[in-house]
Amino acid sequence: MPGPAGPDPGPQRPQRPAPSPSQRRRTPPPLFRRRLPSGRGAMEQPNVTHDLAPLTARFWATVVLVGVATGLLGDGLMAILFTTEHLAFGFHQGGSFLAAVSRASALRRVVVLALSGLLGSVAWFVLRRLTAGQHAEIDHALWRGDARLSVPRSLGTSVISEVVVGMGASIGREAAPKLMGGVAGSVVADWFRLTPEQRWLLVACGGGAGLACVYNVPLGGALFTAEVLVGTLSLPVALPALACSWVATVTAWLYLPRHATYTNVPTYHFAFTLLAFSLPAGVLIGVLAALLIRLVGIVSHHRLQGWRTIPASVLGFAALGALGIAYPQLFGNGKGMAHEAFLGVGTLGLFAALAALKPLATTMTLGVGASGGLFTPFMSTGAALGGFLGLAWSHLWPGAPAGAYATIGAAAMIGAAMQAPLAGLVLILELTHNGFELMVPVIAATVLATAVARQLDGYSIYSARLPALPPSAAPSAPEPEAA
Repeated sequence: MPGPAGPDPGPQRPQRPAPSPSQRRRTPPPLFRRRLPSGRGAMEQPNVTHDLAPLTARFWATVVLVGVATGLLGDGLMAILFTTEHLAFGFHQGGSFLAAVSRASALRRVVVLALSGLLGSVAWFVLRRLTAGQHAEIDHALWRGDARLSVPRSLGTSVISEVVVGMGASIGREAAPKLMGGVAGSVVADWFRLTPEQRWLLVACGGGAGLACVYNVPLGGALFTAEVLVGTLSLPVALPALACSWVATVTAWLYLPRHATYTNVPTYHFAFTLLAFSLPAGVLIGVLAALLIRLVGIVSHHRLQGWRTIPASVLGFAALGALGIAYPQLFGNGKGMAHEAFLGVGTLGLFAALAALKPLATTMTLGVGASGGLFTPFMSTGAALGGFLGLAWSHLWPGAPAGAYATIGAAAMIGAAMQAPLAGLVLILELTHNGFELMVPVIAATVLATAVARQLDGYSIYSARLPALPPSAAPSAPEPEAA
């Protein structure tokens, strides 16, 4: 558009001739510059769209660099976690954290949890004072921000989170590597002076790669990037997401094991009782997932702040330690709890208690000001819930083990909780290296649970925790809801 009259701009650069209809207009352009004789475009295929960010050689170099950095950061954070678990409960890498907690005395469980609340709350209080105004929420940075993350606040938050999880706090360990993967993307984007669009995609790839490398789930991490962080499975997103996740995963093998996170899970075979179970179970899990997500959102918004988090954390964590005398499965992110459910270890009453207590323990942890993930706590809740519902179902139609029901429940819960059914399904397969013979009932339950949760509410464990917008940034009219 011509501007207002002003000084003579001088000689103008000659305009490049417009491309002919037969030329390719993708950015960057392909090596084959002309279309096929039909004249139809390659990007008529819906997923082969225009690049959200130009996938240039410079950008691909940053993807590899971020993958390596994320893998190393993941190793460092897991080393902090494992060292803390060893000091707190005598855990040895390759063993079972749940077994280590179970061997600890009742007094030790309460004291370690209370000390975790004290150390974590004081550290977060100081960190948040020193880094006031800095951002360390990758979801908010990608969805409403400029994809920039504070290195000091993010690093401090991540380290503190791994320490308190290692001491038994009921939150997930994956939030820290996910955040630091995003930080790696943000820093590298500055180094290479990427465009805003390239920065946004690179930070998202780093976030998914952080999840991938610590759980050894490269495909699941890539799908998490595309389905959750970016929101599209188009080819220009899937390619860098896959590349970043596999580079991070291979790099993390320098320290972390290459086997499945949940080992020795039996091969469960399909049975029609499992398919029949998956239909009502999927609906029920979807309802419960929506309610639990809304609880997380309410608690996150009204969580304690300032100095009040210190006494509240000590008392709340000590109460969790006391509860853990009877239920040591509640300690930590829930990995041991989920593993026993996948193995079919548990009774009807135990599964019912754990399915009710784990989300309450996790929301209490969030409510007193702790920062951490929700992926494994929700997945373990789904596994215990699936085990409970499955054992009850077996009285009506026997023929399947409890571990098969737990697998179905875990996939349905995490798919609904993330509002990402594809990522949820793949993550369960990669975490257990099992479940392919259960694919039909697992898909049925996951589809129903995700659809029901979406219809009821539509929030996820990530969108429900987004910080409140300041009044000046709030939309002037209600935004349309997809759910």
